[in-house]
Amino acid sequence: MNKDQIKGRVEEVKGKVKEVAGKVLDDKGMEIEGNIEKNVGKTRKGFGDLKEDLKDDE
Repeated sequence: MNKDQIKGRVEEVKGKVKEVAGKVLDDKGMEIEGNIEKNVGKTRKGFGDLKEDLKDDE
């Protein structure tokens, strides 16, 4: 597991929490910000997965 995978997963979880908090508090801005953060985390995790796969192929 590399740092991009770890940071991506952490960011994804933080985004999910922020998104749910925004829904509960009826704060659209927080909800959207959480959704964006979640998706950025997914992307970073995917990048880390790709790096790991390329490293394994060598």
